[in-house]
Amino acid sequence: MILRIFCIFAVLLSWTAAASAAGVTVTVTGADGRPVQGAVVTVTEPGIPPAAVRGPYVMAQQNIAFAPHLLIVPVGAVVKFPNFDQVRHHVYSFSTPKKFELKLYGRDETKSVQFDKPGVVAIGCNIHDSMSAFIFATSTPYIGVTDGAGRVSLNVAPSGKALLAVWHPSVRAPGNSRTRSLAIPTGGLVIAVSTAR
Repeated sequence: MILRIFCIFAVLLSWTAAASAAGVTVTVTGADGRPVQGAVVTVTEPGIPPAAVRGPYVMAQQNIAFAPHLLIVPVGAVVKFPNFDQVRHHVYSFSTPKKFELKLYGRDETKSVQFDKPGVVAIGCNIHDSMSAFIFATSTPYIGVTDGAGRVSLNVAPSGKALLAVWHPSVRAPGNSRTRSLAIPTGGLVIAVSTAR
């Protein structure tokens, strides 16, 4: 009997969660009209609790490259930078949200940095100019990355006021980001965004 009540309660909770979420599907295209893969899409709503810090968060140095090239973390996350290469690296960023420098360190050594402010942080290596990556620190739990079709879907809370933001290095706007105010109905939204305008 207790198990049956628990199962019914769990089903009711899942129905409530489904009813309180709305699907927002965003398609991002470039100046040529083609889909943009790897664009970061966020929806920010007033009163929504910030993204939880869970981890671990890792940006490795491997094969003279950063892996992954794009890492999304919640504000407050500590990111580990392990070096798996046979050579030493000197990791740094001059980005406003987080300026830091991890001076030369070698194979199987790890250093860490906390990302305590939201924003995009461009990462480089002072020794190997070809190495580059991005860490996207966010306070919203509603975040995703577009796929090969330039599309991403987010389950967000319906609201009368929200802010949609799209970031990608090819976006022709300050901070490589475009924003749009919108209201999210219970039925959800389908939105198209161009990086060109």
